Amino acid sequence: MSLDALRETLPAYAKDLSLNLSSLAAETLLSDQQKWGAFVASAHAVGVPAVVQAVEAAASAAGLSAEAKTAAKAAAAIMGMNNVYYRSLHLISNGEYKTLPAKLRMNVLANPGVEKVDFELWCTAVSAINGCGMCLDAHEAELKKHGVPNTSIQAALRIASVVNAVGRVIAGEAAAA
Repeated sequence: MSLDALRETLPAYAKDLSLNLSSLAAETLLSDQQKWGAFVASAHAVGVPAVVQAVEAAASAAGLSAEAKTAAKAAAAIMGMNNVYYRSLHLISNGEYKTLPAKLRMNVLANPGVEKVDFELWCTAVSAINGCGMCLDAHEAELKKHGVPNTSIQAALRIASVVNAVGRVIAGEAAAA
């Protein structure tokens, strides 16, 4: 399924999502690798098969390398774990948990297989989908250290928000059918 075919499956009430999906596919604030990696990471974070398939097809057609696609999936995977863990530490009022070592493997953060900034953008997008404020702050701070402008970070967040919403609509419509 292509991105256009995915857009056509959206019901009329989600027309804004369709328009946003189209405009974000043409986004120029991010490099193509950053943009399509954010799409892939976000789609995998959402986990709706039709969305994953359409986004991966669009990313491949746009020239996203196999290495970048793997790194984007790795961002979704590692943040799927980290976002739950660190969000829990933030929400639990017992501060002792924050003093304990995580004892979770996170090797991909040190060697993601793509430029660090790109991977950090993708982790930021996934953290937004998963609602982890601690991870959003940490990844945004890392991006700022590398001089990434707010508009680029916002672009990744916009991609995450639209892919998330599209996934929810597609899943909701499938459940109602």
